Amino acid sequence: MPGLITSPAAERNKGPILAELLRLLPVRGHMLEVAAGTGQHAAHFAAALPEWTWLPTEPDATLLPAIAARTANLPQVLAPVALDVREAWPVAPASLDAVYCANMVHISPWDCTEGLMRGAGRALRPGGLLVLYGPYVVEGEPLAPSNAAFDADLRRRNPAWGLRTLAEVAAKAAEAGLDAMERVDMPANNLLLVFVRRA
Repeated sequence: MPGLITSPAAERNKGPILAELLRLLPVRGHMLEVAAGTGQHAAHFAAALPEWTWLPTEPDATLLPAIAARTANLPQVLAPVALDVREAWPVAPASLDAVYCANMVHISPWDCTEGLMRGAGRALRPGGLLVLYGPYVVEGEPLAPSNAAFDADLRRRNPAWGLRTLAEVAAKAAEAGLDAMERVDMPANNLLLVFVRRA
């Protein structure tokens, strides 16, 4: 859309991520998106998942108008709301079928990942999915040079940022009642991680 802030990365990765969501998700449900950013993913995914109610959230309130504008023609997308994952979430406990979060874990302090896991653990119904997308460090596997450079750049920008290890993310998920279900290798050395809320 002309005049709206756009993320080139979101434009590149929305197709491959959507293909996985279509495989993973049932026909209908209630989704909360964490760190929706420009709203490109919300608009693209919700258009392809018309029977899903989609709630975009974003910690930067200045981005909410862009998300609202991008999703204005999608009646199943709720008005975007500001959310710091470390604080109370705007949904009832065990009310969500899925939580989706792309490219936040490494571009935020570690306590945001902890908050994401706690919040998802409370908000997801048993069997609900937490879907994460982004680059991770996997023990025993070489780190791609592009990801190593990205990690160094992130840590220069903010020492609290940086690529997280798959093991430490999975451990925090497990503490919140979320079991690792699937790992999908994605383009550009990214991973799609799927966790399921245990009964």
